[in-house]
Amino acid sequence: MKRIVLFLALSLAFASCQKDKKDGSELKAVDFQSKTFEKKTTLPCKRDICAEVKITVPEASNIPVVADSINKKIFNTVRGIVYFGEKPYNGKTYEEIMASFINSYEELKKEFPDETLGWEAKVDAKVDYTSDKVLNIKLHHYTYTGGAHGYEGNRSLLFNPETGKELTRKDFLKDEAGFKSFAEKEFRKKYKIPAGPINATGLMFENEVFDLPQTIFFTKNGLLLYYNTYEVASYADGPKELLLPYDQLTNYLLIK
Repeated sequence: MKRIVLFLALSLAFASCQKDKKDGSELKAVDFQSKTFEKKTTLPCKRDICAEVKITVPEASNIPVVADSINKKIFNTVRGIVYFGEKPYNGKTYEEIMASFINSYEELKKEFPDETLGWEAKVDAKVDYTSDKVLNIKLHHYTYTGGAHGYEGNRSLLFNPETGKELTRKDFLKDEAGFKSFAEKEFRKKYKIPAGPINATGLMFENEVFDLPQTIFFTKNGLLLYYNTYEVASYADGPKELLLPYDQLTNYLLIK
């Protein structure tokens, strides 16, 4: 009798496991498909001077709650990049964002028909790093809407791959103050900055105090601190970056 009961229990457990698999309830990784959106002005172009937008993004799928969270964050980040004026457009889709950008150009062109400068906006986003605990999406972007030069930069979006929730520094740094102190020592070493004011060699840290960058990437070799142009240096000096190997971060990192 005991053998029969045990057999039935095992059979039910196996059946339940198989059902879970068929229902897709087992742990799965979110899938991504690269999608590209493009739009160009309908106004005549002179000497290849036009207005155009190209947006390439990884679109998450197959796990609705996780995918929706990731896709929404990517979209809102792109919306905060591709715009002209004081604030981002209110578009709900990539097509609407691009249409608004092109429309801004065409309206300005009608007001100033002799203006010879073209506009350009490009965003190239991709999944740059994955692990059991971290999903890192990198956005490389460039925009030009007149002036001496355009603006080029990188953005880093960090997610929990199981939930789609965006990760903050508190989620991956167990000692942010200690990490910041360590990073400053390594930053000074790399850029040959002597003890004393951090801006002594021409940098532009606010209040002469070292700070972590807005953009941090997880890479296969370590944590990359990336300061975009203008963040701590002039346009001429360009971006600054510092790669910190994981084996040096055991006292600071919660996940990798």
